[in-house]
Amino acid sequence: MARVACPVAAGPLEDYAVRFDELFSRLAQRRGFREYLTGLLTPRDRNKTLTGLAGAEPVTGAQHAAVQRLQYFLSESTWDSEKINDRRLELLLSDPATAPHSAGVLVIDDSGDRKDGSATAHVGRQWLGRYGKTDNGIVTVTTVWADEHVYYPLHAEPYTPASHFPKGRNDSDFRTKLRIAADLVTKAQEAGVVCRAVVADCFYGDHDDLRAELRQGGWGFVVALKPSRGTWQYQAEAYTPKDAAAVVGWNGPDDPGGWSRVRRVFRDGHTETWWAADASLGWWGPDGHTRLVVATTDPETLPDKATWYLATNLPRPGGAHDGPDNPHEAADLTEVVRLYGIRHWIEQSYKQVKDELGWADFQVRSATAIRRHQTLVNCAFSFCWATWFDRLSTRDRLDASSSGSSADDSGERGLPVSPAGATVLLAQGLTRRPGLADPMATAAALVEGVVGQAPAR
Repeated sequence: MARVACPVAAGPLEDYAVRFDELFSRLAQRRGFREYLTGLLTPRDRNKTLTGLAGAEPVTGAQHAAVQRLQYFLSESTWDSEKINDRRLELLLSDPATAPHSAGVLVIDDSGDRKDGSATAHVGRQWLGRYGKTDNGIVTVTTVWADEHVYYPLHAEPYTPASHFPKGRNDSDFRTKLRIAADLVTKAQEAGVVCRAVVADCFYGDHDDLRAELRQGGWGFVVALKPSRGTWQYQAEAYTPKDAAAVVGWNGPDDPGGWSRVRRVFRDGHTETWWAADASLGWWGPDGHTRLVVATTDPETLPDKATWYLATNLPRPGGAHDGPDNPHEAADLTEVVRLYGIRHWIEQSYKQVKDELGWADFQVRSATAIRRHQTLVNCAFSFCWATWFDRLSTRDRLDASSSGSSADDSGERGLPVSPAGATVLLAQGLTRRPGLADPMATAAALVEGVVGQAPAR
């Protein structure tokens, strides 16, 4: 029997939404998907709560039919958020403009947001890195794929504090953030994601078990270590990464000793000179299975905010493990620094999904509804990239047609060029009814806000 036609979404959002229709069994679900994405993409003049998404009055409008419809879609309706996310990734991986490649990175991280109460799933008193303190809130472990031009979320899973389980940390259902991170990397592998290396900050990089799982899974990695991370001391050998860096040897720029100059080129065109070196730490060294690479702006003082201590299993060029038997291509110091530098895309990702798309604005309590909200936010974010590249492709085709050149002559994907007609202002004021004034302009503006702020090359 033919399906009942669904009211179409505005502009190119309909072209994106229709690709998910087969995953929704009912008309109300297909309509809810469109309405939810539409609300997420509206200007950020109020929180993206259910009343905000539906354009109803806060609190007093909670019983409005449009709000109740979205509430049911998010909390009670029968649809699978995992299948929706899988389809989102299929679209990203099949598009040449966003498909992962062997020069990019897979970023592991987590992000916390304040949430009141104790009845909401995953909420508890825990460390919230965004605020730099322990508070009541929710933390979600995420993976992101990125290169110097494009980034997008892969998977996300909220961490459930031990207090939610009868036996605490000893409960069989309890999973640490490290365990969740390892599982998300496996999901990325199963989805067909490829990269040069997995990168992560020192919260994840300091743990031997996670690095061992990455190695066993066939992943290259470049992960940060705490400067004070201890190891066994072997006679006069260094016993922390910072100690290891201090003994490399530095006599100034004209006599850098064991340090090599690394030139970092940032998206806005400015450059910075960094210095990098292979150091030795216990059994880690230039020719070990794990290398310790230190990168800094000043080898003499090793400033805390401008020094990276990195563990990587990518072999040193010409080293003992650089050969056909190693599944990973050798990486010089510049390459290692480049890979970790891309990690900062994850911080930009948080700004977009939180500040613009309402990642933490949900006011639901169940684990199912929270995961669905996060999945829909990621769909809205991915729609922005799809719209951006579609406009770039259209412009390139028009340019090629007018100049007689081939469309294949266009530059690298994601070059920081604004599509014709893109505007930073998303809408000229509030709409009279729930809806999206111009989803194409909204999507282009969201991406335009970050495309000029990529990490250093």
